[in-house]
Amino acid sequence: MLKEFRTLSNGIKIPKIGFGTWQIKNGDEAYNSVSLALKNGYIHIDSANGYANEESVGKAIKDAKIPRDKLFVTSKLPSHIKNYKDAKKSFEETLENFGFDYLDLYLIHAPWPWDSIGSNHDLGNIEAWKAMEEFYKAGKIKAIGVSNFSPDDIKNIIEHCEITPHVNQIGFYIGRDQDGTLAYCKENNILVEAYSPLATGKILNHPTILKMAKKYNVSPAQICIRYCLDRNTVPLPKSTHENRIIENSKVDFNISSEDMKVLINLRNVEK
Repeated sequence: MLKEFRTLSNGIKIPKIGFGTWQIKNGDEAYNSVSLALKNGYIHIDSANGYANEESVGKAIKDAKIPRDKLFVTSKLPSHIKNYKDAKKSFEETLENFGFDYLDLYLIHAPWPWDSIGSNHDLGNIEAWKAMEEFYKAGKIKAIGVSNFSPDDIKNIIEHCEITPHVNQIGFYIGRDQDGTLAYCKENNILVEAYSPLATGKILNHPTILKMAKKYNVSPAQICIRYCLDRNTVPLPKSTHENRIIENSKVDFNISSEDMKVLINLRNVEK
């Protein structure tokens, strides 16, 4: 599964499963986690300036001695940056943090600052996007996208900018499908990435998920990741433990259509 790909609207190939690094601290924890992921076959690494771990992620990638063009690396523009000049500066800082010449994917981390969720920043998102378009055209970013954007937030970009986002990365897991956003992205040929596909562990003890895992002889985490794949998203599971890093990639099985319906209809699954 780690060597299988989806294709973005601009023709760029993106691995079907990525390794997430949210809440993994810069330093040994991030370095070791990413090193273990790369050692065990992951080639898609997701980070963000806001995670404050780009330096350690970049060092782990360089030390792994895997050719850069064989990897897919993502980072994100901090959510509070909503102007052209600062967006350009922040991207250059991210490249320096990683020690790279380019990124495979760069996202606006959120449509609003995290300390002002729901506030309107349409004009600022347009400015930031136009800066990203410039880097994209210059070849410093292979694909550009957004994160945590609603259909209205994306529509603002499409109506006022040249390039439609290639990706929207959202919180997506069993019980939180964000069907409206998923449908809108499909209509506009925008790939959805699923962050927190395990709901930070909150859904792994749900009775239906446990029962399903037993039926397929897999772990609850594997059911959750396979579910995201079968909803045509790209899941980004994260772990700091090698056994779980390996387990999260072993999802080469199929959930029946009947069982998918059961999972799609689950509600209030977080414990």
